[in-house]
Amino acid sequence: MRIKYKSKDELRALRDAGLAVSEILDDICKAAVPGATTWELNEVAASGIARLKVKSAFLGYQGYPAVLCTSVNEVIVHGIPRKDEVLKQGDIIGIDFGAFKDDFCGDSARTVVVGGQTSPEKQKLVDVTRESLERAIALCVPGQRLGDLGFAVQSWAEEHGYSVVKDFVGHGVGRQMHEDPAVPNYGKPGTGKRLKSGLVIAIEPMVNAGAQHVEVLDDDWTAVTQDRSMSAHFEHTIAITDNGPWVLTQAAPSPGSP
Repeated sequence: MRIKYKSKDELRALRDAGLAVSEILDDICKAAVPGATTWELNEVAASGIARLKVKSAFLGYQGYPAVLCTSVNEVIVHGIPRKDEVLKQGDIIGIDFGAFKDDFCGDSARTVVVGGQTSPEKQKLVDVTRESLERAIALCVPGQRLGDLGFAVQSWAEEHGYSVVKDFVGHGVGRQMHEDPAVPNYGKPGTGKRLKSGLVIAIEPMVNAGAQHVEVLDDDWTAVTQDRSMSAHFEHTIAITDNGPWVLTQAAPSPGSP
């Protein structure tokens, strides 16, 4: 598969999809309170899908059974929402959501603290993971390389004593949720594909408090830290433009916004 660079019209369509994803994620995050089940969060997402008339990117994807991924504490990614999984004060939960609008995809994830307060250790992990994404986004300009983005994530995480997951990576986004190129959360500066205007990618650092190693549970989806340390996950869909990075799944304007 070759990389598909996007026209201005396609970028606007991807922005519309990204804004829908951002709006629904806002509602899901507000609902992530002590006593809520992860299945109830899935219901909030389903209601948002119906309200905004978009299509889930997750439901049915390779057999996935929900419209949302809910990854609590030691779960890295792909946690399946459950009626018997009840959120507790101080939990951290990675909420990953994607949707299609007019045949274009938006894909984004956030890790939130249930109840607003948690241990300093968990809060630091969440903050550093979010910052690692922000550092990579700042480099999303023509001429940089994918290795520069991966190094930005990896070096910031490792500077704080954490590890980045290498089993899962980011990806291109367009009319499909997963397009070329792969976007690793690790790498060497000056290596990898050079970024060009019109490229749209999802950068999604997954950072573990312990070792990088992953274990997939018996449901064939839920990926947890092998050592059961805490994990955090953030993701944005970003367009490379001549004016800078345009974060398509963020409601606030960014440098590349037209």
